[in-house]
Amino acid sequence: MFRKVPHTYVIIFSLIVISAIATWFVPGGEYLTEKDAFGNEIEGSLTYRQIENKPQTWQIFAAMFRGFEKQAGIVVFILMIGGAFWIMNDSKAIDSGIQKFLKLMKKLDNYKIFRRLGTGNLVIIFVWVVFSIFGAVFGMSEETIAFIAIIVPLAVSMGYDSITGVCIVYVAAHVGFAGAILNPFTIGIAQTLAGIPLFSGIEYRMFCWLIINFVAIIFVLKYAQKVKLNPRKSPLYEDDVYWREHVKLNELPKEKTFKASWIVYFLILTALILFSIKYYETNLVIGGGEGVKWFFIPAVTLLFGITGFLSLRKSSPFFVLNLLGYTIIFLIIGVMGYGWYIKEIASLFFAMGIASGIAMNKSANAITKLFLDGARDIMSAALVVGLAGGIIVILEDGKIIHTILYSMADGMKNFGKIASVEMMYLIQTVINVVIPSGSAKAALTIPIMAPFGDLIGLTRQATVMAYQLGDGFTNMITPTSGVLIGALGMAKIPYIKWVKWLAWFMVAMIVLGGLLLIPTVLMDLTGF
Repeated sequence: MFRKVPHTYVIIFSLIVISAIATWFVPGGEYLTEKDAFGNEIEGSLTYRQIENKPQTWQIFAAMFRGFEKQAGIVVFILMIGGAFWIMNDSKAIDSGIQKFLKLMKKLDNYKIFRRLGTGNLVIIFVWVVFSIFGAVFGMSEETIAFIAIIVPLAVSMGYDSITGVCIVYVAAHVGFAGAILNPFTIGIAQTLAGIPLFSGIEYRMFCWLIINFVAIIFVLKYAQKVKLNPRKSPLYEDDVYWREHVKLNELPKEKTFKASWIVYFLILTALILFSIKYYETNLVIGGGEGVKWFFIPAVTLLFGITGFLSLRKSSPFFVLNLLGYTIIFLIIGVMGYGWYIKEIASLFFAMGIASGIAMNKSANAITKLFLDGARDIMSAALVVGLAGGIIVILEDGKIIHTILYSMADGMKNFGKIASVEMMYLIQTVINVVIPSGSAKAALTIPIMAPFGDLIGLTRQATVMAYQLGDGFTNMITPTSGVLIGALGMAKIPYIKWVKWLAWFMVAMIVLGGLLLIPTVLMDLTGF
């Protein structure tokens, strides 16, 4: 007789307790850097010293509070996104869009080439490649949470499941993150700290990105096909009842255009024209370098003026769907052109939610109620994010994170080149479970690993590559990642079921990453 699977909260709180116990036995330690007369850190001056550890006891009960403080941005982001999408979902715009998309897919099935390839497969591949490029080029991570509410119901409506939906958004972005090409948050920081040319070695990184994505897409396509043939083979079949009931394509109301939608259209168009005057030229930076400078905002404003008018000639829900599309376009412009992060992205979607509500002729009270309903629906995911943040709080307050890092690095002293680079990779992979932030991990590990690699004959590019691959894969499974917990919460996927399903995929990705590191030691690669 099998025991009931523990709740996600129980699993994460257990990890907090285990971390607290570790603070009693693991010695304390910290890395220090020397500073010059101007207060700047001196390169190569990072040293480790032992300090007294701080055993954690009652702090385990304060960990959730501290975790909320640490992850406050992601928590608020999730609540705002959840509320905004609830307002928009009430318009049945996404449902209507999915219905029209599925009808288009059925029409494509009339063509032999599309029927042979499988229209569902083409959709999965297309969406996957887009998000993987986003992850590889500008480090998309937190932003994926907003897309879960769009792609998961689409995947379920096409006969797949919520796991497939999360894979082609969240997993795709983090596979891209692992095979980063121009990611400024990982490659940019790590190469700068290692003292090598920014984004050098891009040729081999592009090769790695292609190989990793090819293997990952094949895995997801095979799983998606199995679920489509027999939906009950999905471990989320019972859980996906929510999505199957949420998107009732045969019960859509008759579409019409409200006068309020025209008011919203003219207000947004006026605002965009004013923005176009102020920000008439935007420099989109892809990963690093000078970027592409052009009149992106004026061009998108003109396009919105045309498509917004045409969509209103059709119906208000179609106009709301148009709003969603331009929200995503401005998200890309904001992230790549103006360095937007979760605050700006949450604000953008919040504005979209309010505009959607007004366009559907809802009163202020009705919009408020819908927002609160959406925030309430996603609250459990926000709570888990705060709880997961408590794990890192305990390890940091106990002063043992740096000790764990130092012990791992010290254990590689007597290894050869291949074994050393693989150990670096393994260490980065393990550390990523505890410190999922790529930039924070680069700041901690690269100043230690790079000089160590010099001593044993490893190129600094190989060291950065070990960090890069080790930073990406476990983002898809670590309970300390607020982004993962938020994405799973948005998709209504229990954490333990996700881990069980992802386990073999994760093993395959980690092994593949290790194999891709071998040429960095044995071959004469450009940039290495």
